Amino acid sequence: MRGSILTASVLLVANFLLSGCATTPQRETFYVSVSGLAGHSTNSAVSFVILPGDKNITVTDLQFQEYAGVVERAMSQHGFRRTPSFEDADMAIFLAYGIGEPKEHVYSFSLPVFGQTGISSATTYGNISGSAYGFGNTAYGSANYSGTTYYTPSYGITGYSSHIGTLVTYTRHIFIEAVDLPIYRSQNKVVQLWKTGIVSVGSSGDLRRVFPVMVGAATPHLSTNTGQVRMVELFEDDPRVLFVKGIPVEKKK
Repeated sequence: MRGSILTASVLLVANFLLSGCATTPQRETFYVSVSGLAGHSTNSAVSFVILPGDKNITVTDLQFQEYAGVVERAMSQHGFRRTPSFEDADMAIFLAYGIGEPKEHVYSFSLPVFGQTGISSATTYGNISGSAYGFGNTAYGSANYSGTTYYTPSYGITGYSSHIGTLVTYTRHIFIEAVDLPIYRSQNKVVQLWKTGIVSVGSSGDLRRVFPVMVGAATPHLSTNTGQVRMVELFEDDPRVLFVKGIPVEKKK
């Protein structure tokens, strides 16, 4: 599952590069891929505890506690409620997350070069001066002409210049797995209820910033079987993101 999610996310980045890398710095778009699997358990799990999915992280870790709060709010959208007691919980939610090393992508692009392409019009201004005299019935004279022509140039694209640019991206991932606790307590057996993988590739290396965006994108798919990788595109001010952040969302009138 992880491989398919990563492949889909990398394809999104490739399309982003080929499209000319047009971004809006003030309102960045995030691309998130979500894949969920769900079992056929008869356990109607409602209450849960959240535990670290990484053995090197403890429940007292402040970063884990912040992320667990985001996941808790997402879970509440499905009617689940968090309990502090492991003994009273119906399921254990294991939360794992991380971010990969920065990767540099090189891309090429062309910019138009503007210059004079020709003459659009020409206007001539001139003066005539002269003198005349007569002798008998005959008249004599001379005339001089002087003029200046003004040309109006036309401008347009005369060619293109080639350039090379670079873009640094990070692969961010979150994995959420639910385990049946009644079966574990009675049979000492680990049975998965469902699991959700979330991956995003983008320019931000700040997982703390991207984490609620990724969970917001995955919220509708938690505890479900997605059947395939679901691609989600959203902004940081999306109502789904604001909700898991704990920010009140104003209802449209």
